[in-house]
Amino acid sequence: MRFLKNLMVMLLLLTLANPIFVQAEESLIPNAKSGLLMEASTGTIICEKNIHEKVSVASMTKMMGMILIMEALEDGSISLEEKVTVSKNASGMGGSQIWLEEGEQITVLDLIKGIMMASANDGIVCMAERIAGTEADFVKMMNDKAKELGLKNTNFVNPTGLDEENHYSSAYDMAIIARELIKHEEIFNYTSIYEDYLRKGTNREYWLVNTNKVVFIFCNKINYC
Repeated sequence: MRFLKNLMVMLLLLTLANPIFVQAEESLIPNAKSGLLMEASTGTIICEKNIHEKVSVASMTKMMGMILIMEALEDGSISLEEKVTVSKNASGMGGSQIWLEEGEQITVLDLIKGIMMASANDGIVCMAERIAGTEADFVKMMNDKAKELGLKNTNFVNPTGLDEENHYSSAYDMAIIARELIKHEEIFNYTSIYEDYLRKGTNREYWLVNTNKVVFIFCNKINYC
């Protein structure tokens, strides 16, 4: 994992050293409404485009939810081995999912892997209900955290990122959220996995493949993982 982080720093330094990237920053993402490249350790903005514009952020929403999950792990209010009972609400989430069934019990570890590797909507709602009691109360925690981080162009309506009115953020705010999330270095234990199994050893074992194909390159082409 240290290799991956160091490689990213090297790429960022190369970008900083090459003024062509800065001068042509908008041409790097010509079809995007907005975008931002930030060096995480210092917060230095390398290139930007409409970084404060309010936009739909889809599953990047889950980064804020994961901050709250990592904080709960660190303060001991939940544990990786704990089994969470899936509600009807969580099991009914559409979009990306790990096919949770109402009433089943699944570990926090498996839920985190599902969220970070497959952007599982049912997984994040299940964790939201475990931490806050209800999905709505968890969303309030997400918005409270946004205020704590000083975010001015962010408002969450759900923890999944599914499109809803008044659910938005900005490229800048998302970068700040990402920067906050990676302060919890344990998160890399999950984002660096390319493939794994949920419910391992049960009759409902589920093969999970990371949707981030960059992880595949490192794990299979460079033989890092």
